[in-house]
Amino acid sequence: MPSGAICPCQIKRTAERKARFDKTRPNSSQRGYNREWQKARAAFLRLHPYCTACGARAQVVDHKTPHKGDQRLFWDKTNWAALCTPCHSGAKQRLERRLMKDQTQ
Repeated sequence: MPSGAICPCQIKRTAERKARFDKTRPNSSQRGYNREWQKARAAFLRLHPYCTACGARAQVVDHKTPHKGDQRLFWDKTNWAALCTPCHSGAKQRLERRLMKDQTQ
């Protein structure tokens, strides 16, 4: 197997772990991502059309500090950042997972 490759058993365990997590996670509306959020998101992206990380066209409004259900933090526009999907779904998510792992150790 090439260096850095993931074996099939690891892929299967990861998929199972994600499926277990998804069963316990509230849906997007329950987490606050409703019609009001969609309007606020669209307005923010009109004002901030480029990714703050790489400069590409932004599609996501990221919460710089995860709100974890805190509505004050959720709606705090100073906590928002425009990101492209690759920066949000890749680097930002890896950083948050690493920070969570460090906090539990």
